[in-house]
Amino acid sequence: MEHTHSADLVLAGRYRLGELIGRGGMGKVWRAHDEVLHRTVAVKELTAGLYVSEADRAVLHARTQKEARAAARINHPGVVTVHDVIEFDDRPWIVMEYIDGPSLADAVKESGALEPREAARVGLHVLGALRAAHAAGVLHRDVKPGNVLLAHDGRVLITDFGIAAIEGDSEITRTGEIVGSIDYLAPERVYGEAPGPASDLWSLGATLFTAVEERSPFRRTSPISTLQAVVNDEPPKLTRAGPLTSVITGLLRKDPAERPGPAEAERMLLDAMEGRRPRQAEAYVPTQLVAEGMLQDATPTSRITSPVAPPAVPSGPEQPERTQAPAPARSSGGTVPPATPAPRKRGRLRTGALVLALAVVVGAGVGFGVMEYGGGHADSAGGSTAGSGGSGGGGKTNSHGGIPKGWHRVNEPEGYSMVLPNGWKRQMDGSNEIDYTPDDGIHFVRISIDDSPDYATPYLHELALEPQLKRLPDYQRTTLHVNNFRDQDAALWEFTWTETKGHTGRRRAIDQMYNVDHGKAEYAIYMGGPAKDWDRSRFDTILRYWQPPQ
Repeated sequence: MEHTHSADLVLAGRYRLGELIGRGGMGKVWRAHDEVLHRTVAVKELTAGLYVSEADRAVLHARTQKEARAAARINHPGVVTVHDVIEFDDRPWIVMEYIDGPSLADAVKESGALEPREAARVGLHVLGALRAAHAAGVLHRDVKPGNVLLAHDGRVLITDFGIAAIEGDSEITRTGEIVGSIDYLAPERVYGEAPGPASDLWSLGATLFTAVEERSPFRRTSPISTLQAVVNDEPPKLTRAGPLTSVITGLLRKDPAERPGPAEAERMLLDAMEGRRPRQAEAYVPTQLVAEGMLQDATPTSRITSPVAPPAVPSGPEQPERTQAPAPARSSGGTVPPATPAPRKRGRLRTGALVLALAVVVGAGVGFGVMEYGGGHADSAGGSTAGSGGSGGGGKTNSHGGIPKGWHRVNEPEGYSMVLPNGWKRQMDGSNEIDYTPDDGIHFVRISIDDSPDYATPYLHELALEPQLKRLPDYQRTTLHVNNFRDQDAALWEFTWTETKGHTGRRRAIDQMYNVDHGKAEYAIYMGGPAKDWDRSRFDTILRYWQPPQ
């Protein structure tokens, strides 16, 4: 039976309980008066100890002591101070700094979503406290809206280090036990991997999502379905986040190595707080599908009367779902002849260049694994070995600016910067196309730039290109759809064909095209290669680290 306590109960001869100000699964929080120092304090009563075995009660007590030690090691104004730990009624009580103000969870519930700039301010303060904790060797492991306190004087603090892990301490939790609020639990912790600072940053991303959208991004109808969503599902589309959108998206990457570090996250949050879109956050944002029918900026002469078809999700690297039933047109010789010279206008030049590239069968076999969390783990999570030269894009990063191991960055005279697997070199230039290959054209990546695009949208441009490529033997479209790349109007096209001369066999290619500043310039990142060694992580990595001319 639960023990109840009323106001005026005095603990340890000095802490007089006042009103109950909060409760949760582990206990209650009371406002109290310290009669020795004459100040208001908060006292946490761990009621969970009333319902557990003697052995589990010992674990709970040890956790309480650990919370006090963890908080005591952190010297930061954004961390709620623990004043004392006492024993009463056969369980521990924690005496803490009293914060006059609601939790973030209560504030959102009572007053609605935070404005993006205010949410960024809250995130910046929480991140500062977490950085101080991490520097002291302490992980929080339960960052959530209920543990973020918003003082009426404008301060933002984080509390409840009750399941914190202190570097050098033995683990209190038992093998296989998951502690923390599961819808704010980082995916790697669901896998049972040891958490790190990136795990707290993931939870911060989920917390900020809740702050601006008024809902938890991964909460489902049961604990099991919630854990499955944390591991497999992308967060819902952000509709109210404004300049925070790319920051939250980056923090919620499934692979810890793909999330921004604390210093980068701090700069990004500062930009968002000041109303600027954080440009550095773009490196952490995967290609996002745009909702069906969201085709914009088409010119009056290029109207599309039917809605944009939803993307086809490939069922496997070599068995893509077809999006078009009619058989493609075939060429008699198995290759497409080189196009005649074209003026610099991108609409014509891009067509000739892409057809010529396929004619000589140069490409790099990679896919868009960044879009494939829905049916399981993303192919980029954990990394994979590239078919020709270099490691996959999802592998662990090294210490050189977060670039994956086995990759290197190139800064080109055209103004853009990108990363490539080791061994890939610049080989062939067109008038506005630059190619990179590790093996004289069996695999390659092509960068195309046009400062005067012919088409109103990348989607219309790729639709115009497709009829010419249907001359390839056994051409099949895997997908061609509107998407969003770096918060810009974009389209992604993936297709296969059979090559009958030269490097024969089934081939695969993917083309990410996007506009900048409403059509002032157009960029295309193209890769293709043998279907048999199609690597879904490499293309994701190139997109993630792509930096256009500034």
